[in-house]
Amino acid sequence: MPVTVLLVDDEPLVRAGLRAVLEAQPDIEVVGEAADGAAVIPLVRRLRPDVVAMDVRMPLMDGIEATRAVLRTVEGPPRILVVTTFENDEYVYEALRAGADGFLLKRARPAEIVHAVRLVAEGGSLLFPASVRRLAASYGGGPGNRAARDLLERARLTEREAEVLRLMAGGLSNAEIAARLVVGAETVKSHVSAVLAKLAVRDRTQAVITAYESGFVAAGRAGG
Repeated sequence: MPVTVLLVDDEPLVRAGLRAVLEAQPDIEVVGEAADGAAVIPLVRRLRPDVVAMDVRMPLMDGIEATRAVLRTVEGPPRILVVTTFENDEYVYEALRAGADGFLLKRARPAEIVHAVRLVAEGGSLLFPASVRRLAASYGGGPGNRAARDLLERARLTEREAEVLRLMAGGLSNAEIAARLVVGAETVKSHVSAVLAKLAVRDRTQAVITAYESGFVAAGRAGG
């Protein structure tokens, strides 16, 4: 079955470019388009896309509110990939905090766009560690973010789970973490699942944001 994608951007040329790139792949199908976040929920309910590629800045409803609305109201919501012009943008960070699975720059090469869609469709999170660190430092309230710190304290991560979270914040994949810790991939997968459950977050993106905002990982460095 192909990966189905809904494109949401107020610029027709951007949508056309993304459609051309994605539909050149035999395993990806663009099932719909929207020019504003306000149209996303009915389209998601009708088309049931695997991935929504969502512009972060739109005139009526931006990508932040649209992401929150989809995750709050749609049962079995799609994966959400934020598409943006500027990576060091508070809107991008707020979209990630709202539950987006990662972000992609509009100037990305076609191969990077295809990889991003496939990755999030498979349940992965598209993180750029250096960019997320900068965003967290600029917009995350700093390591004194009380809510994030309290959340991490309540989670009571084991020593190994804390180590895995630190490596996740460095942008390492499960396979890379397994190689670093000299353990099996299934063991790492179990640790990652435990971290997400204890932090009560949707995916790796929100776990990494919590790690930075709480001060658990310094904004200037990480485990990678």
